[in-house]
Amino acid sequence: MKIIRTLLEIINREMPLKILEKRGLKIGKNFSKQKECFLDPNHCFLIEIGDNVTFSNRVTLLAHDASSKKIIQKTKFGKIIIHNNVFVGANVTILPNVEIGENVIIGAGAVVTKDIEPNKIVAGNPAKVIGTVESYREKLIQTQKVENSFGKEYTMKNKVDQEKKKELKEASQKYGICYID
Repeated sequence: MKIIRTLLEIINREMPLKILEKRGLKIGKNFSKQKECFLDPNHCFLIEIGDNVTFSNRVTLLAHDASSKKIIQKTKFGKIIIHNNVFVGANVTILPNVEIGENVIIGAGAVVTKDIEPNKIVAGNPAKVIGTVESYREKLIQTQKVENSFGKEYTMKNKVDQEKKKELKEASQKYGICYID
């Protein structure tokens, strides 16, 4: 099964983490990534990922920039350091020479060109600070109610049934944003 999984990753142009780690990529505990993430395979030794980091779909880490090659015949490169407890949204690109502090959330589609201080939320192209993790936490607490919150039995991991899916759909139509444990 592991061989099949590895072959599927390669077919999808996704280098398996084990190979990247052998090439020097550093990954902390509890790293989670969705499909189609690109972690610069030729420069992965310049990338460090801390503990409890999550990558959504199609995250790209580029530790090099070959745009300089046409101009000065040299490729630029720089480290990428992602500290602990970071969430990186779908379709985010992180460019060379960037350090992302602890407890950061990066919104979907962002292009990160500069360092991000701890406890910030960034979004956009180029990524800019749009808030703090604490203010976001407060907003989430205010919008979470009993009516729009559901337990683990409503997750795909726990094989949610059709009736529960119907409940989730109705709740999202009624309340907009809902929450699952």
